[in-house]
Amino acid sequence: MSRSVQAFEAHATDADLDDLRARLGAARLPEAETVHRAGPGRWDQGVPLADLAELVDYWRTGYDWRSFEERLDRIGQFRTTIDGLGLHFLHRRSTRADATPLVLTHGWPGSIAEFIDVVDELADPGNPAAPAFHVVVPSLPGFGYSDKPATTGWGTEKIAAAWVDLMGRLGYRRFLAHGGDWGGNITTVLGGRFPEHVLGIHTTFAQGLPGATTDGLTALEREWAEETHHFWRHRAAYAKQQATRPQTIGYSLVDSPVGLLAWILDKFAEWSDTEDSPFETISRDRVLDDVTLYWLTRTGASSARIYYESHNSLDPELRVDVPSAITTYPRDIEKYPRAWAQERYRQIVRWRSPEAGGHFPSLEVPEYFVHDLQEGLAAVLAASRPF
Repeated sequence: MSRSVQAFEAHATDADLDDLRARLGAARLPEAETVHRAGPGRWDQGVPLADLAELVDYWRTGYDWRSFEERLDRIGQFRTTIDGLGLHFLHRRSTRADATPLVLTHGWPGSIAEFIDVVDELADPGNPAAPAFHVVVPSLPGFGYSDKPATTGWGTEKIAAAWVDLMGRLGYRRFLAHGGDWGGNITTVLGGRFPEHVLGIHTTFAQGLPGATTDGLTALEREWAEETHHFWRHRAAYAKQQATRPQTIGYSLVDSPVGLLAWILDKFAEWSDTEDSPFETISRDRVLDDVTLYWLTRTGASSARIYYESHNSLDPELRVDVPSAITTYPRDIEKYPRAWAQERYRQIVRWRSPEAGGHFPSLEVPEYFVHDLQEGLAAVLAASRPF
């Protein structure tokens, strides 16, 4: 089987873009929600009609997909085939001789769009004292320009193994890893299963072990535990749907751009560190880059299947012994106390709990995110075994 890596360019056809605009123009919208139209309860039934209608109009008349394609091409896009599946990734090599390879893994409903604003600064930082990285950003199987698996089996364990193969093909025998959401899960598997290849990890998702006690926790840590428990009991219907019936929801996500937008926008709103609209911190264009990527690649169903493959599947016996830096943002959806995290992550070299940020920190607080990632990975490198 070929281990070659081919250059790739993203280019949607004019016909596909015209079709998208036509569908947006012909969209049938429901009546408005029956909860308050102003104040903190506006989103209690989901995406408010007024917000969605305004964004749909901008998507149809003002948004420029071509500029996103050009940004991807400037970073550098490639594809390779691993275990019979074509995988797409961005690859930005640093100009610095002391740069360290780094793989960044996104989650759902994110994509490679989460990282395009931070790749350049990570590769060639303006501060010469900051660490530099050869940055690799893969599209998860079934996401973006990666192929859609035709059989079951592409869960987080197999994806982590594929990332090791991918990095090796690029000449990176040992590397660092970062991720949040599913990317954090995969990053944890990388650190736990492949310590001979992974120098260390940075993650915003440090899942504790089942059955951890709340004894000895601080008031803030108890609050974190309660919020995480509340999230899974009352706010995770999307995950149960995608874990049990990804094909069913997939028809709507692939056929209706407005349905896809609402499904994803709901999460950007609920999971970001904002009072009302996600656009308080994240640009409309970046959200639409993400949603349009899902739309044009028809990956609404295939991306949902990662939940079917891997929901609640992180091995409770898995331990991460490589150096780990962990950052827990205050408005993220899962937050685990350090006492819980260190049962799995055995060598935490840096722990941070910033005052702002949610589930999408590279989009919400990009400057802090880059600085935190640089400092966290510097601590990891200082503690890791030499090449």
